[in-house]
Amino acid sequence: MRNFGAEARASLSQDDINFLVALPKAELHAHLNGCIPLECLQRLARDFKEVQQVSDSTGDDRAPAIDQVVAKGLRVLEEGVVLEEINQFFDLFPAIYALTSTPATLRIATRAVLTLFLQRSTTSREPDSSPQCDYLELRTTPRENEHMTRREYLETVLAEMEIYPREKCALIVSLDRRMKESTMMEVVEIAAALKKEGKRVVGIDLCGPPTVGEAELFLPALRFAREQGLKLTLHIAETRETTRHDVLTLLSVEPSRLGHATFLDEEAQAIVLANKDKMAVEICLSSNLLCNTVNDIKDHHINWWLENGLQVAICTDDTLVFRNSLLEEYALLMARPPLGLGLSRDAVRKIAMSNKRGTLPADEIVLLEETWFDITLGLFGSVTIIVDFLGNVIEDASFESDRRLSDDSLRRMVGNASGV
Repeated sequence: MRNFGAEARASLSQDDINFLVALPKAELHAHLNGCIPLECLQRLARDFKEVQQVSDSTGDDRAPAIDQVVAKGLRVLEEGVVLEEINQFFDLFPAIYALTSTPATLRIATRAVLTLFLQRSTTSREPDSSPQCDYLELRTTPRENEHMTRREYLETVLAEMEIYPREKCALIVSLDRRMKESTMMEVVEIAAALKKEGKRVVGIDLCGPPTVGEAELFLPALRFAREQGLKLTLHIAETRETTRHDVLTLLSVEPSRLGHATFLDEEAQAIVLANKDKMAVEICLSSNLLCNTVNDIKDHHINWWLENGLQVAICTDDTLVFRNSLLEEYALLMARPPLGLGLSRDAVRKIAMSNKRGTLPADEIVLLEETWFDITLGLFGSVTIIVDFLGNVIEDASFESDRRLSDDSLRRMVGNASGV
């Protein structure tokens, strides 16, 4: 399997890599089960095999079939995934789901994913073993089986998140297009209840095979989510086979963010442009290239978003499957063609801050080349920070979501924070 991000990173100077590492980054599109580190999955598979051997001895005829699914899926992930088209991607997950089907195994997997993104690693390829991101919005679809209910699934994931400060991570609850309408509504009700209990549930995602289901059937649950104060991020227009009707129907619920949005037609683009101040796109460069929804990075739709001044968030999608990192996704922005887009440091820095814009509802003040930018934020999360042009945090600050500060107030705050 080709690693586009690693190739881009290898082409950069150490100074450029240090710059990318130092950028404050937010990961906004990462699927829990698609980001489990391979070593963790291998450990779970070994434990699973031991349990299955016990099941065999008790005469459980389901065990061999499940064991074969796990073995086959793990072998593909170890050897490197090669996809001819995007729908093959979803065939990888039955094995992963089997390995995270109990609260105990789900807890292990969740902790490993949070560690991957938010903690320094002794095995990291980063120059200073820095965490991949400063803030993570992890998403997952709650599954129900004989070991746990959907609520227990989400509570297990949230319990691991509680290890970290609230400003470090939050949960997006995913609806799968293959779900029944009643199941979708149940999941949103659970998410809304957890949010009201003070848990860090911040939004609802729509995911799954992109051509499955009728978009109208998803609307009641999505509208109910908005009524409950949950923001929406929707996988949309991922393939050429996605219908215009599907795209326009999903846009009608006014999502805050769009996942991929690879094949928007002119009418959909016009809607996005009309909402450019309150809508962002989650860009997953390696994912799109490896799923063959984009043939070459020079033709990637991120170029249209940037040319039109729209907000973009650079994301990894599924690090287990694509063997990528957030740093490597940023390397694809900076590396010279044909390995990357060849963007300047200033352009990459602004994109990184756009990621922040996609997470925080209050005011974030960014000093870039002695120019003040009052970035009004309106999506997920609850943290406000002040950073300087190098990406260093100067001071945490708390503002009401509708508050605006004058330039004089901002300069006084930064002056006080930096001892000037």
